[in-house]
Amino acid sequence: MTTLAFATISELKKKLEKKEISAEELLSYTIERFNKHDKLVGSALEVFDKDSILVKSKNKGTLAGIPGLIKDNITQEGRALTCASRILEGFTATYDATAIDRLKDEGALLVGRANMDEFAMGSSTETSAFMKTRNPWDTNRVPGGSSGGSIAAVAAGLVPWALGSETGGSVRQPAALCGIVGLKPTYGLVSRYGLVAYGSSLDQIGIATRTVHDAASVLSVIAGQDIKDSSTLPVEKKDYTQKLDGKLPEKLVIGIVDNAVNAENMDAEVKALIEQAIKQLESLGAIIKRISIPSMDYSAAAYFIISRAEAASNLARFDGVRYGARDKSAQTLAQMYTETRRNGFGSEVKSRILIGNYVLSAGHAGAYYEKARNVQRMIRHEFIQAFKDVDVLVMPTQPASAFTFGAFDVDKLQMDLQDYFTCPINLAGIPAISIPCGFTKQNLPIGFQLVGPHLSEELLCQVAHAYEVSQPWAGMHPKGFEE
Repeated sequence: MTTLAFATISELKKKLEKKEISAEELLSYTIERFNKHDKLVGSALEVFDKDSILVKSKNKGTLAGIPGLIKDNITQEGRALTCASRILEGFTATYDATAIDRLKDEGALLVGRANMDEFAMGSSTETSAFMKTRNPWDTNRVPGGSSGGSIAAVAAGLVPWALGSETGGSVRQPAALCGIVGLKPTYGLVSRYGLVAYGSSLDQIGIATRTVHDAASVLSVIAGQDIKDSSTLPVEKKDYTQKLDGKLPEKLVIGIVDNAVNAENMDAEVKALIEQAIKQLESLGAIIKRISIPSMDYSAAAYFIISRAEAASNLARFDGVRYGARDKSAQTLAQMYTETRRNGFGSEVKSRILIGNYVLSAGHAGAYYEKARNVQRMIRHEFIQAFKDVDVLVMPTQPASAFTFGAFDVDKLQMDLQDYFTCPINLAGIPAISIPCGFTKQNLPIGFQLVGPHLSEELLCQVAHAYEVSQPWAGMHPKGFEE
């Protein structure tokens, strides 16, 4: 069954429809691959037993029999939920997230819980309390984060799709570092019900796949308004694969964000590969226009403040009273709160909570939080203005290829800046998709992102698919995972 290892959703559906393989056989094969390869990659915190997977999903639907992995900050009823944190050890989710409910209704097989940065705080999956996930292209390097487990599992051919989450780029950034497709939908297109909150005004469930068509297929299942989430948009469900014919729309104008592509921190190899991708898009018929979005230069600082302020508020609920672990030695309620949080949270999470409380505190909120919100409004305005002249934008996804473990242990600012090109999109609430565009001389994958206006997922997928089918990158995968 070696041909199944890196098969796409589309290919697997055909095999299932032709009865070349059964859903149960495909699931057994998937579990065997996790058992064989995930000791090296470390993508899954838990792989469920076969019978429990089969009984929880319907046997018909658009994703019937197709296995996938779920980031461990998205609730699955009756399954453990840890957000890769000690503070949630022993906690079992009591309900399905809306996205999970919709996937099960369409027959998807949810095989396990993906590793992640603790409470989605990180860009390398190094802050997980349980283990580090490795990049399948070079296991001495990080896969990116915070959805590193989801992305690494897809990149290694363990599953054809996975769900992650995005607050500042946590699907697109690792997707670029691992050579796969990462889709971040418009804020409110996919319900956040059942997604453990980090930054509520920024969070969005995202999709990891090996092809654009597969990403559009999963989006078609999970997108749409949800009465359980008041922030979802009044959008009817639709098939996002309908316009994926391998062609660009006529007279498509693509804006190249010059102050991103030519940013000071851009690696020369990455820049060269993105410029090649731009030429390829032009050869496919796109009209190229160079533009600038000046406020983007302030987005990392604004994101830093807003995300941490919201994290401090959202994580206040994890205190040992209702969820997960509790310090049993405390003599008073105050001691229980203090010791539970001190011992339960990792250093990165504690750092972000402290910063968040500081920027929200009396005397500082005006100087930091309110100004960051003003910058966010300016970023949104500039993107809206840009889309009056262009249809989609091209930007880097990341400034360099995947880095080695511990590379930024003594320079935390550089770790924070891994979101430099992705976080403006979250601040603006607009969609983006990262797709592979080549490899460095060290054979490390590089991606770039296409960014669109509000609710332009169909157009983004059409453009990304046209580029993808004109290039060989989607068919390439890391060695050592073929069987």
